[in-house]
Amino acid sequence: MIERYTLPEMGRIWSDAHKYEVWCRVEVEVLAAHAAAGTVPADCVEPVRNAVPPTAKAVDDIEQVTQHDVIAFLSAWADNTTPREAAAYVHFGMTSSDLLDTALAVVLTEATDEILAKTDKLIGILRDHGLEHRDAIKVGRTHGIHAEPDTWGHRVADITFALARSRDRLKAARESVGVVAISGAVGTYSNIDPAIETQVADSLGLKPAPVSTQVIIRDGISEWVNALAIIATVLEAFALEVRHGQRTEVRELQEPFGKGQKGSSAMPHKKNPIISERLAGLARLVRGYMTPVMEGIPLWHERDISHSSVERIALPDASIAVDYMLHIATRLASGLIVNRDRMRENLESSGGLIYTSAVLLELVEAGLSREDSYALVQGAAMETWNSGTPFRETLRAAADAAGQKLDEQRLDEVCDPARYVERLAPTFDRLAKLV
Repeated sequence: MIERYTLPEMGRIWSDAHKYEVWCRVEVEVLAAHAAAGTVPADCVEPVRNAVPPTAKAVDDIEQVTQHDVIAFLSAWADNTTPREAAAYVHFGMTSSDLLDTALAVVLTEATDEILAKTDKLIGILRDHGLEHRDAIKVGRTHGIHAEPDTWGHRVADITFALARSRDRLKAARESVGVVAISGAVGTYSNIDPAIETQVADSLGLKPAPVSTQVIIRDGISEWVNALAIIATVLEAFALEVRHGQRTEVRELQEPFGKGQKGSSAMPHKKNPIISERLAGLARLVRGYMTPVMEGIPLWHERDISHSSVERIALPDASIAVDYMLHIATRLASGLIVNRDRMRENLESSGGLIYTSAVLLELVEAGLSREDSYALVQGAAMETWNSGTPFRETLRAAADAAGQKLDEQRLDEVCDPARYVERLAPTFDRLAKLV
């Protein structure tokens, strides 16, 4: 991922320096387990543990010759080991993927924890924002057309619960990727005791894979990327609400706009929803990684490396992008400007058409058939659309023409937007308890 969208801590997690630190840690844990079992000399552990991880350049220089990154790493690290002979038992009984998949599990769980922390923070901000605006009356829209009264807090609650479910999916995916395999060339433990694998997993705070070939099958990693993609897409759903709400014709919402910020190089008046649009663009990118990662599940026989090149790009990019998206979505939610007055203006702009459903049901309850009620209400509504005459007036005229008497007091009650707020009370009770 380019530096523009990489936050420092997530960048550190996916850096080459940290990768080699984790590789060293895994190899030391395997070596220590062997030494405890009496498989290798006990005095070789501390020299290896004390050897500094090799630099990315040192590994790269050797890899230019070996064309094998693990061998290059082992050679470069041996060069840092004193005495060098102590490095002879490093990687004992292991195959490359034992190191690669186990170290990847460590990095994936670290990246997941960073994302989960940001997700928890954003959920709390959205929850509080939704509760604050539980009575911010706005028009609900279906197909982009005014439908019935709603509240901004209700829309935020929907997104907040979706994000909470997405967080829980990522927690489950963390369990799926947090597994290690120290099982040898085709996963049969031919040159290594299964007890070594269990001990290493315990030391890393992970679990042994229930089975592996040379690699751990990629269903767990696919689940992880899919969980990230869902988080990204829920953030895009929030962004889409803001983008629509900031349109000049709507003006119900506005992104934070800082002092000195500029919206356009040509038009000084512009305030553009750039955070929301950035979220939308990055969500497309994260979703795009789902298919290539899933295609790493079917590999030839016990292993090929067609998944490797994909994962070297997709896994850091997806997690770095989602980490950044959560960061800017938090900024968006924290500074979002809600224009309640404009929401009310838009609500009333259709002349009361948003109450046709309530009026229809009221007429049915008064004894008129549904078919006749629908025809009467729709006729009045179409007249309002065409003439701009308020709906209550066109409804009254239509009722008089049909010989129907309207209960004006009852219509006042069903056309009061406050009752929509009251009906949403259970939703906000659930939102208040969300953690």
